[in-house]
Amino acid sequence: MRSTRTTALLAAPLASLALLALAGCGGSAEDSKDGGKDGAGKPAAKPGATVSVRAADSSLGKILVDDSGRTLYGFTKDKPGAGKCDADCVAVWPALTSAKDVKAGAGTDAALLKETKLGEGAEQAVYGDWPLYYYVGDATAGDVNGQGLDGEWFVIAADGKLIKKAS
Repeated sequence: MRSTRTTALLAAPLASLALLALAGCGGSAEDSKDGGKDGAGKPAAKPGATVSVRAADSSLGKILVDDSGRTLYGFTKDKPGAGKCDADCVAVWPALTSAKDVKAGAGTDAALLKETKLGEGAEQAVYGDWPLYYYVGDATAGDVNGQGLDGEWFVIAADGKLIKKAS
């Protein structure tokens, strides 16, 4: 009888842990890119939250950033409007995704801002020809640590072109 009671006492917490693990498997790309956190350790945009892209001053000139001032990058291997960043790549370069349309903010051209489908229901923001990505090595707003990495990752100017100079 004692072993049955012990098994029952252990089974309840294990079942709860299993449910928590399964719950972690769902959610949007935005939720999962950094465990629900942005690169600065702050909570990622909530599903349904409006996200915007705006221009901001940096050591590289005016560049695209999100609402929080996090730098956005383009990947030279992408084709116009279509991302080529695979799962390993996205672990380091999370895509800018949103459940709602991404809005053009100050200093940007709304005609250059579009979206492309990533998969079932997920859409990635595109500016000009460049799908937009973050770099996990950028810890705070305004960081441009991903600039020029591997000769393939560059910040994007407000005119939709990659800025290829060194930071």
